[in-house]
Amino acid sequence: MITCIIIDDEKPARFFLEKLINQYFSAKIIVLDTAESVEKGVELINRLHPELIFLDIEMKGEDGFQLFKYFDNVFFDIIFTTAHKNYAIEAIKHSAIDYLLKPISYIDLNDSIKRLERKQTAATNQQRITALLENLNTDTTQFNKIALPTNSGYELEKISNILYCEGMDNYSKITTLQGREIILTRTLKYLEETLPSTIFFRIHKSTLVNLNYVQSYSRSDGYTVTLTNGKKLDVSVRKSEQFVNFIYKNRT
Repeated sequence: MITCIIIDDEKPARFFLEKLINQYFSAKIIVLDTAESVEKGVELINRLHPELIFLDIEMKGEDGFQLFKYFDNVFFDIIFTTAHKNYAIEAIKHSAIDYLLKPISYIDLNDSIKRLERKQTAATNQQRITALLENLNTDTTQFNKIALPTNSGYELEKISNILYCEGMDNYSKITTLQGREIILTRTLKYLEETLPSTIFFRIHKSTLVNLNYVQSYSRSDGYTVTLTNGKKLDVSVRKSEQFVNFIYKNRT
């Protein structure tokens, strides 16, 4: 049984989510209490020690992100709730933290609970919250870090440190500038959709490359790119023209 607290400044939203949980998920989740503010939520967390917080982002006074300044160690899981799909949601996704869009549906809540039951979070909650807050504090629309799901949990990596990515059936592999390899429990399609499309390009069905580290492109011996570390990667014939156009557009 997962114990939880709902923090939302709107009473109807708190009531609806609590009713949804009690009606359909009472065998898995118990609502210990609800709070209408971050201040009240902090008091409940310290007193009740819940395993999960449903946390509204946009609230009067302190917003949901301010909750974390009260904790040196985030010992609970977070599922954000919000009525707006905006820049903050992209930062949340990059930090591998779950969220629900209001009005919350049974299907979306069920999916979130399943993800919560599957994932291994030990010792990674604080890292992902740290990554989230760092991403939110950037001055641009580009994020600094991404939480990478692995068999053992998550690894936090700077996006600028990713050299290229390779697809491996239902898995994928990231190679960093230092030559470190990270095996992910996600497909290459997931990485293509998550990493910024302004600097990452899928040059082959099995390869996604960081354009910042492309040193040269050659047609003389097949279609290949050479990276700054000397690594050569194939470019598919179908992608070659699109790749050249993309580089030209982003370098002029």
